[in-house]
Amino acid sequence: MSELLTAAQMRAIEQAAIHSGTVTGLELMERAGRGVVEAIFEAWPEVADQPGRAVVLCGPGNNGGDGYVIARLLKALGWIVDIFQFGDAANLPADAKENHNLWQAEGGVRPWHVPDIAKASGDLLVDAVFGAGLTRAAPAEVLAPLVTVFEHDRFAGRVVAVDAPTGLCMDSGTALSAEHGAALADLTVTFHQARPGHFLNDGPRHCGRVVVKSIGLEGYDVPGTVQYADEQICWALGKSADRHKYGYGHALVLSGGAGRTGAARLAARGALRVGAGLVTLGVPPAAQMEVACQITAVMLNRIDSAGALAKVLTDSRFNALCLGPGMGTERARELVPVALAASAPGDGAHRAVVLDADAITAYEAAPETLFDMLHAQCVLTPHLGEFSRLFPDIAGKIGSVTGGGPAYSKVDAARDAARRAGCTVLLKGADTVIADQSGACAINAAVYDRAAPWLATAGSGDVLAGFVTGMLARGEAPLRAAEIAAWLHVECARRFGPGLIAEDLPEMLPGVLKSLRA
Repeated sequence: MSELLTAAQMRAIEQAAIHSGTVTGLELMERAGRGVVEAIFEAWPEVADQPGRAVVLCGPGNNGGDGYVIARLLKALGWIVDIFQFGDAANLPADAKENHNLWQAEGGVRPWHVPDIAKASGDLLVDAVFGAGLTRAAPAEVLAPLVTVFEHDRFAGRVVAVDAPTGLCMDSGTALSAEHGAALADLTVTFHQARPGHFLNDGPRHCGRVVVKSIGLEGYDVPGTVQYADEQICWALGKSADRHKYGYGHALVLSGGAGRTGAARLAARGALRVGAGLVTLGVPPAAQMEVACQITAVMLNRIDSAGALAKVLTDSRFNALCLGPGMGTERARELVPVALAASAPGDGAHRAVVLDADAITAYEAAPETLFDMLHAQCVLTPHLGEFSRLFPDIAGKIGSVTGGGPAYSKVDAARDAARRAGCTVLLKGADTVIADQSGACAINAAVYDRAAPWLATAGSGDVLAGFVTGMLARGEAPLRAAEIAAWLHVECARRFGPGLIAEDLPEMLPGVLKSLRA
């Protein structure tokens, strides 16, 4: 897992390094400019030995200072470089002004003129106008020509954004201008660590590709960072030769009635494939024959009422429950309170519980009723629609800007929801965000080279709920169980590719898990 830094966190790290005396702001700016030039030649090696014409757009802050460094380095390599400056260069911050002055000794600066920029062309465009710290809509006179240039492909598909395409909030991935959105890039180069906005909301569509370059800030930490999920989260997922099946837990998945058992069967299959030692489907009487005809390794238990579920749960070996997929809201309202109240006999600890789909929707009219029952061993797995039904006020803030700060993000939403619910929340989407009640948070994004559009198919969320349940049965803590499950879910879809249906996801797991051990 790697860290993602908000603009404020990145500023704090830069300031800590500068105040320590190990580096100056001017040195950091030089390193950033060199990092961008390196990334350009790595992305497009065909221009490394064939200098062309570059246009560099510089803004009124330190992002503009990076642009002047890039321009100077390109010119030294034989490039013809034009610079357009937005705002009065006399008002640039000290380090950016120093680099502006260094450039002035070598070449001129053109004032910002929209028609000239809109019709500019060449081999490379560098967007160094507004970077990762932007918290308000960029002026139309900046965004309009940037969008025009990109849409007309006047730079041979080589538009590079420094830190962020202008107009994009990098804490949230929100395009801040309602009229013009944000600029677009073929390549975005950022420094030290990526930002949440590179992976959330509009971010991937605007950033093109993202490259992170070191500028020598290793060893500086800030609290409250968001984690970015990668395969490291899946360490030690194998099984030990000295443990039997009950050592990996017994998951219970509650099904809906006749004709509505498919979702629960998908979840059960997912829980078993991900490594739960045993999985049982709890079904109402009318669905017993239907389910019995469809399962083999998954077991079956008749559960027709709250009392029947309470009786089943006197068996302490059931250590993880899944409620919601295909369950029906009426059955969910009957069984969810029993599942949430169930304690493991002997130690009084709550069992792990995953609530998905109908188990969430069942409480849309009275979410506080659900929140009063939830506990720290629960995981909620809503998509944005279900999330909006449980947390309408929180969902309504996503993408909004208040108080002059960055836009309210899915990270903010998931953290606030987890604190309110007192448990882990997995907010599904291509930019899945997972948070727990302590504020710990991770992003699992199926974007860029991890894109998995095939997950937009019926039942894929049910399999994900099963993966989470299976990891909980194996003894993983709720946040980690959700992180592992979400990462594996995407990898299974990527391994299968086009034509994926939900039934395929669990069957991809053996190959994914085997590759992790290789």
